[in-house]
Amino acid sequence: MQPAAAQSFILDLLSHHLPASLSYHNLSHTEQVMQHAGLLAEKEGIEGEELDILLTAAAYHDAGFLEKHQGHEQVSARLAREHLPAFGFSLQQIEQVCDLILATRIPQSPHNKLAQILCDADLFYLGTDDYGRMAETLFDEFTVYGIVKDKMEWQRQQISFLEHHHYFTNTAEHLLEDKKQKNLILLKSRTESPHTIKNHESTFSDFVLIILGVIITSFALKGFLVPNQFFDGGITGISLLIHEIYHVNLAYVIVAANIPFILVSWFSINKGFAIKTFICVVLLGLCLLFEHFPVITQDKLLISIFGGFFLGLGIGLTMRAGCAVDGIEVLALYTLRRSSFTISEIILGMNIIIFGMAAFKFGPQTALYSMLTYFTASKTIDYVIEGLNAFTGVTIISGKSEEIKYRLVNEMGKGITVYKGERGYLPGKFDVHDDCDIIFTIISRLEMRKLKNMVKEVDPSAFVFAGTIRETTGGIIPKKHVH
Repeated sequence: MQPAAAQSFILDLLSHHLPASLSYHNLSHTEQVMQHAGLLAEKEGIEGEELDILLTAAAYHDAGFLEKHQGHEQVSARLAREHLPAFGFSLQQIEQVCDLILATRIPQSPHNKLAQILCDADLFYLGTDDYGRMAETLFDEFTVYGIVKDKMEWQRQQISFLEHHHYFTNTAEHLLEDKKQKNLILLKSRTESPHTIKNHESTFSDFVLIILGVIITSFALKGFLVPNQFFDGGITGISLLIHEIYHVNLAYVIVAANIPFILVSWFSINKGFAIKTFICVVLLGLCLLFEHFPVITQDKLLISIFGGFFLGLGIGLTMRAGCAVDGIEVLALYTLRRSSFTISEIILGMNIIIFGMAAFKFGPQTALYSMLTYFTASKTIDYVIEGLNAFTGVTIISGKSEEIKYRLVNEMGKGITVYKGERGYLPGKFDVHDDCDIIFTIISRLEMRKLKNMVKEVDPSAFVFAGTIRETTGGIIPKKHVH
C-alpha cells in the first residue's frame, strides 16, 4: 500500500481540475481536513495502517466535487475505488476508505472510531476562530449553486445546524465544543440585532449607485460606441450587434435581451438581485430612449479606450449596488451547473462568438477595436469593484522571521498568521535545511512597497511572494466580477 502516493495523486487532481466556483470545498479545505484528521488521530491513539486509511479517506472525501456538487460523496467513493488499486490498496482497505467517505455525508453517520475522526475533521472549523471566515466562503459557494437564496436563510440554517451538531470524538469535544457554542451565540446575536436604519442607508446608497451607473453606461453607449459602430462583450455586445444589423432601437434590445437572464437570476441567485437588476435594466432602457448625449469623438483609439472606461465605470457602479446591467454572468452561472467549464471559460467562449460575428459583419478592424473596448471596460470594472485599496495576500519566508513578525504587527499594524515549515533543500545542498516560520499577512496594494522595503531592511535574502485576495470575510473586499 502506497498511501502517500495515493494522497498526492488526488491532491494534484483537485489542484488542477476543481471548479473555480468552489470557494469552500477547494484544495485548501481538503488539506485542512487531512491536517485535522492527523491531529485528532494522534490524540485518539490511531497509527499505522489505520492512520494511512484515515488520511487517504480525508484526501478523497471531497473528490466528487470534480464532477458534481450534490451527492458528491458517492462520486468520491467511486473515484477511490477506481484509483486506489493502482497504489496497492486491497479491496478490504478500499472499502474501509469508501465507508469513511460516505460517513461524512450530512447528516453525518460515523460507525467506528476512524469515521468519527474524519467527520470531526471535516467540520473542525465550527469550533475555531476561523468559523466566520469559513462560513462566509461556504455561503458564497451555496449562493452560486442555488442551495441558499439569501443571507437570512443562510443564517437561520447555520443556527439550526450548530444547535444540532455534536462532535463524536472526546478530543474534538474537548478542543472545539466551547468555541463552537460561542460562535453560535455570536451568530444568534447578529441575526437578532435590529438593522432597519442600516438597511435603509444601504438601500439609498444602492439606489444612488444604480442611477449613476445607468447614466454613465448610457453616456458610454451613445457618446462613444453606438455612433461609431463599436461593440462590447456580453449581453451588451449582443444588443449592439442586433441594433446595428437590424436597426432596432438599442433601448428596447437591451431590455429584451436581459429579461430572460433576470428571470433565471430570480431562481439561481436570489430575488433581491433579480429585482434590483430589473430596475437597473429598465432605467438604462429609459435613459437610452430619452437622454441625448453628444458624440464625443470619432477617433477609433479614443473610442476604444474611453468608451470602454466609461462603460466599465457604469457597469462597475451597478455591480457595487448588487445588480448588473449585463446578464452574461447570470448565463455563465446557469451554464456552469450544467457543464464542466468555469465561469471565465464560458464568458470567454460567448465573447469569441460575439467578436467573431462583429469581424464577419463589420470587418476585423472594428472587431479588434471592440476587443480593446472590452478589455478596458473589464479592467475598469475591476478597479471600481475592488478600488485602489484592493487587498493582497503576502507570504514571507525568512531566517529572521521574529524581527519581521515584530515589525509587521507593531510598525505596520498588521495581523499575521504563522505556519511552521522548513527552508533549504537547494540544488546541490538538498540535505541542508532547517525549521522556519512562514508568515502570511494581508495588506492593501498601496502598502506593498512599504512592506517590501521593510523586509529588505531586515533580510535582503528573504523570499516574498504575493497574490490577489479573492475572498475575505466581512465584506472588506467585494467579490470580483467577470465582465
